[in-house]
Amino acid sequence: MPEIESSTGIRDVLSRARTIAVLGAHHQPSRPAFYVPDYLHAQGYRVVPVNPTLVGTTLWGEPVRATLAEIGEPIDIVDVFRLAELLPGHLADLLQMKPSPRVVWLQLGIRNDAFARALIAAGIDVVQDRCTLADHRAMGLGAVPR
Repeated sequence: MPEIESSTGIRDVLSRARTIAVLGAHHQPSRPAFYVPDYLHAQGYRVVPVNPTLVGTTLWGEPVRATLAEIGEPIDIVDVFRLAELLPGHLADLLQMKPSPRVVWLQLGIRNDAFARALIAAGIDVVQDRCTLADHRAMGLGAVPR
């Protein structure tokens, strides 16, 4: 499994995905961890929020989960809104997901090559330092069929 960097690869990831887990989802509309997944949800993706401090609430019609491993169903993309230096602390959670996600996407400004290599070694594709919202818009991708 590779690190995905080409426009063709990014387009393929976004076109094939239907379900996106958002690690570090936020409830404040001014935060990227809210407005990016909010945009994706409006485009037809199912968005599954993950943030232990928001458990007991609902975002995008889904209960907020404390961990990724709690999801227990297929996830196409794990969209990560966490600081690069905190990513190693999420590696075990990602690797415990059953089934494994197809792609882990590190949002714009987030890059951790050692973390990415560990995911790739586990058979998970990785996108680093890119914004799902910006790429979706720039590629002119339409709404996801529901």
